[in-house]
Amino acid sequence: MSHPQAGKEYTYADYLNWPEEERWEIIDGIPYMQATPTRIHQEILMELSKQIAVYLTGKSCKVYPAPFCVRLPQECDKNENDLKNVVEPDISIICDKSKLDDKGCLGAPDMIIEIISPPSTRNDKIIKFNKYEKAGVKEYWIVEPDQKFISVFILGKSKRYGRPEIYTENDKIALSIFQDLVIDLNPVFI
Repeated sequence: MSHPQAGKEYTYADYLNWPEEERWEIIDGIPYMQATPTRIHQEILMELSKQIAVYLTGKSCKVYPAPFCVRLPQECDKNENDLKNVVEPDISIICDKSKLDDKGCLGAPDMIIEIISPPSTRNDKIIKFNKYEKAGVKEYWIVEPDQKFISVFILGKSKRYGRPEIYTENDKIALSIFQDLVIDLNPVFI
């Protein structure tokens, strides 16, 4: 097993050979090691996952908390091993079962939630934001634990994210992909 080196472009084939105990992402061929999540990060992840999972019980869509590999193909990728965008969102919701395999998800999830930590802020708010938009992720949430708010981006008809809706710890959020699912933020930010 080898570790990524600065200045080299990497693919999904490389990702498969990195140590399993380390969490890596590749964005445009550049490797990013993910920091170990904090306790608060994990509590937020678990509460959001729980509320979504309870709603999805018996439905065809599934929720996957991290670590869960999402491979985002581009037109220039000749085969799966050539992919240069491999991410591990904090929470992914996938409704198209044909995108799922034993390795994770190949293609854009219907919804992604990223929980910000200081080392991931730039990636989550800029780099991944643009990747998710381009890939066609219908709904993207950026959770900011320190400020106790969530920015919700919805993919519009123009295939672009519109202006975000901002929610705080006392709000409830109705998901755009499931009109009858409402997430109560009060237990999320306790």
